[in-house]
Amino acid sequence: MNKQNQRHVVRDGNQWKVVAPHAKRASAILPTQERAVDRARQILRGDGGGELLVHSRGGQIRKRDTVPPAHDPFPPPG
Repeated sequence: MNKQNQRHVVRDGNQWKVVAPHAKRASAILPTQERAVDRARQILRGDGGGELLVHSRGGQIRKRDTVPPAHDPFPPPG
């Protein structure tokens, strides 16, 4: 079974949270989206890589990125 490692960066009030799917608590709570994305990348790298999903202020996924050494399901052509 291939279990994909993911982290979502989501807004909560005036803060940004790094959360894993189905987690009861946030992995990190930070003041800016940029810092939350950096922290999510650190967490994923330390956990063997995975998928990073960044949400907009409205909750829509606005960016999706594979953090190495995970397998990128949609590698760039060339």
